[in-house]
Amino acid sequence: MTETEFDFLRAYLKQRSGLALTAEKRYLVESRLSPVCRRFNLAGLTELVGCLRVARDGAIERAVVEAMTTNETFFFRDRTPFDLFRDVLLPGALAARANQRRLRIWCAAASTGQEPYSLAMLLAEAAPRLAGWRVEIVATDLSTEVLEKAKLGLYNQFEVQRGLPVQLMLKHFTQVGEQWRIAESLRQMVDFRPLNLLQPFEQLGTFDIVYCRNVLIYFDTTTKADVLRRISDQLAPDGAVLLGAAETVIGITETLVPDPEHRGLYRHGRAAASGGLANSGLANSGLANPGLANLGLAASHAAPAPSYQGHAAPSVGATATPALPSAAAALAGLRWASR
Repeated sequence: MTETEFDFLRAYLKQRSGLALTAEKRYLVESRLSPVCRRFNLAGLTELVGCLRVARDGAIERAVVEAMTTNETFFFRDRTPFDLFRDVLLPGALAARANQRRLRIWCAAASTGQEPYSLAMLLAEAAPRLAGWRVEIVATDLSTEVLEKAKLGLYNQFEVQRGLPVQLMLKHFTQVGEQWRIAESLRQMVDFRPLNLLQPFEQLGTFDIVYCRNVLIYFDTTTKADVLRRISDQLAPDGAVLLGAAETVIGITETLVPDPEHRGLYRHGRAAASGGLANSGLANSGLANPGLANLGLAASHAAPAPSYQGHAAPSVGATATPALPSAAAALAGLRWASR
């Protein structure tokens, strides 16, 4: 790949996906796009660039963008954002939305679904307190390929062992051959939609909680500021935004401000004085659920690891007998937004 071809790909990807590639990422472009060349029977990156220049094949264009924007994810990644949801944001929402009894959550870079399904599991555990509520999880991603996998809710042994406590796996997953499928009741909780964050997304409506994690790190400062501003436009006045551990709004935008008590949590700049959902949370609502700590999701800033808490990790081929009641019974009184 020549320098000119690399520069073209950098500009192309930034325009299509917001991905800002530095000069030292040349190896990444070659490693991720070489399989695309083989898939479409192209001689190499030179021919691939030629196809992109003349916009000859939409399938190739989509494959290039998806190959470069597909990134790692796993259940309960980094733990802290899910501790905050369970211990602070959900109790806060139960208090602040007691009259409306409606909660909308957006996972803005859902990838293969582990993040929204992690939230769905926490909501399932809290279902008795959400009886009669209308809850919606909207999960979006640029890649239609990863969204198709997410909709299936089918994961291999390695994927379910990364960050997922064994109790939740046995309760919410069924073994299918050498893979594990998440319960239909949880799949019905999540509305997966294709979305490019560079494009308008006001059609999604207003959200109480937004997860936009581990995607802004791939954007330049101007793109970050634009995306964050538009996210804040879709955020309820007392809503909350959660970013990745390596992401911040400081020096980028003033439309969102860091929560002083919870790292990685951000609120409307104009709502800073009130504290929003975080201020309505655990201390004020009386709705904490310490029992969930026994599921292996107790507060921790350490990197996630398989947590089996005295249980042997279920092996592929073994029959997994659920030790906990099914999610369906707990969800009986909870209404999920129709799609």
